[in-house]
Amino acid sequence: MTAASASETATRRDVRVGSGTPLTPADVVAVARDDARVTVDDAALARVAATRALVERLADDPEPHYGISTGFGALATTFIAPERRRQLQASLIRSHAAGTGAEVEREVVRALQLLRLQTLASGRTGVRPIVVRTYAAMLDAGITPIVREYGSLGCSGDLAPLAHVALAAMGEGEVRDASGTARTAGDALAAAGIAPLVLEEKEGLALINGTDGMLGMLLLAVHDLDMLLVTADLAAALSIESQLGTDAVFAADLMALRPQVGQAASAANLRAFLAGSPIVASHRDPAVCTRVQDAYSLRCTPQVHGAARDTVEHARTIAARELASTVDNPVLTDDGRVESNGNFHGAPIGYVLDFLAIAVADVASISERRTDRALDRTRSHGLPPFLADEAGVDSGLMIAQYAAAGIVSELKRLAVPASVDSIPSSAMQEDHVSMGWAAARKLRRAVDGLARVLAIEIVTGCRALDLRAPLRPGAVTGAVRALVRTVVDGPGPDRFVSPEIEAVTELVLSGRIARAAADAAQAEPTAR
Repeated sequence: MTAASASETATRRDVRVGSGTPLTPADVVAVARDDARVTVDDAALARVAATRALVERLADDPEPHYGISTGFGALATTFIAPERRRQLQASLIRSHAAGTGAEVEREVVRALQLLRLQTLASGRTGVRPIVVRTYAAMLDAGITPIVREYGSLGCSGDLAPLAHVALAAMGEGEVRDASGTARTAGDALAAAGIAPLVLEEKEGLALINGTDGMLGMLLLAVHDLDMLLVTADLAAALSIESQLGTDAVFAADLMALRPQVGQAASAANLRAFLAGSPIVASHRDPAVCTRVQDAYSLRCTPQVHGAARDTVEHARTIAARELASTVDNPVLTDDGRVESNGNFHGAPIGYVLDFLAIAVADVASISERRTDRALDRTRSHGLPPFLADEAGVDSGLMIAQYAAAGIVSELKRLAVPASVDSIPSSAMQEDHVSMGWAAARKLRRAVDGLARVLAIEIVTGCRALDLRAPLRPGAVTGAVRALVRTVVDGPGPDRFVSPEIEAVTELVLSGRIARAAADAAQAEPTAR
C-alpha cells in the first residue's frame, strides 16, 4: 500500500527525539515517508545514562530482577548468571526474530524504528546511550531492517517485528539500504560507519516490548484517511452533480439539527464543491425536476462520510495518547523502581484499527452505490447505459463497477475485527493478546482499497459530467475533471480501462485530487 507515499508538499525537516514533548503524527509521517533527519536531544541521552546506572546496580544484586538477571516470559523465574547475560540478550533477539511471509513496507518499518527510538530515549527502559544513538544512526543512514508480515500477536508489544529491527542493530539478519538494495545487516552497518550493538542486561527486552508497529500503521492510516475523506466528498460531489441530485439537503441549518461534527464537516465540503454549479442550478426549478428526494447514497453522504470522520478523530485521540506513552516491561519509574506492567498490551490501538476498518468499508460501500447509479439508465436520469459510447457494441464502464464491487466485498471481510480474536501463547503466560498488528495490516489493505473505489467513482463521475454537455459543471468539479483528463481521455468507444483506473488511483493516493478540489474552492476543505 502506497497511500500518499510520495507527498509532493512534504517539507524536509529535522525530527527531534527526547526533547520532553512527544513526537507528533506529522513527525512520524515525515520520518517514515520523507526520510526526515532524526536527532536525539542531549538531555535525553543524559537521562538514559542515569537510568542505565540503576540497571547496572541491579544487575549486581543477588536477588533476581525480571529482564535484568532472569529469563523471559514463561521463563521469568529462571536466574541467569552474570557471565551468561550477554548471551541471554542476544538469544532473546535471535529467537524472537521469527517473522515469516512477505516483507513489510519500508514506511512501516521506519515508523516502527522511530517510535521505539522515542521510548528508548525516554530514560525509562534502562538501555545505554549507545543503543539510542545506534537506532537514530540507522534511521538517518536509511538502513531499513527486513521485517516479515506474520509474527506479532500484539500483546507483549510487536515482538517479532521489533526483534528483526534489533537483530539488524546487532549486525545480523537482512536489511535494505538507502537505495533499496537487500544486503546483510553487518555489511550495511559497516558501510554507514555504525558499530553493531552488543546487548547488555535489560536491553534486549527494551528493544522489543512495544506497540510501535501497530501504532506506526495507525498514524499512517489516519494521515491517509484525512486526505481520502476529502477525496470521498469530492467523488460524491461529482456523482451528485452528474446524476442531477440536489445540494439543498446539505444546508448548514439542516445539519445543525443533528450536531454531529463529522457530518457538518462533510456537508460543508459538499456545499463548497457544488457551489455555483450550472448543472445543479439547471434542475432547481420544481417545474423542471419533479423528484422529491434523492437516493440515500446521494442524500446521506454527509452522514456516512461524517461518521467515518468522527471515527478517525477518535482514533487520532488514542494515537496521541500512545505517542505520549513509554511502553516497556519492566519499566524504570521516577523513584528508581523497576516494575513489571502490562502497558505493552495493544488493545487500545487494536480496537481503533478495527473501528477504522469498519468506517473504511462503509465509505467505500456508499461510493460504489453512487457509481452503480450512474451506470444504470433507469436511475441515472438521462445518462446512457453504462456511460457507453454505443450501448450494445460498447460496454462502457460496466466492468469498472464490477471492480469496485469486488473491492467493497473484500473490505467487508477486512472489517471483521481482529481484536476479538485472542489466541494464547508462551505456555499460557501470555494468554490474552490484542492482535493489534493483524488489525493494522488489514487496515492498510483496506485504505488502499478505498482509494481504488473512490478512483472508480471519480472516473465515472467525470465521464458522466462530460455527457451532460452543453451543461457545465461547477468550478471545483470542473477543475477535478480537468485534472483527470490529463491522464484519462473523455467519453468515446471502448478502450483498455485498467490503466485509466490505475492512473486516477495514483492521483487519489498522491493527494492531487484533494488538493485540486481545495485549490478550486479557494479554501482548504475541512479534513476533520
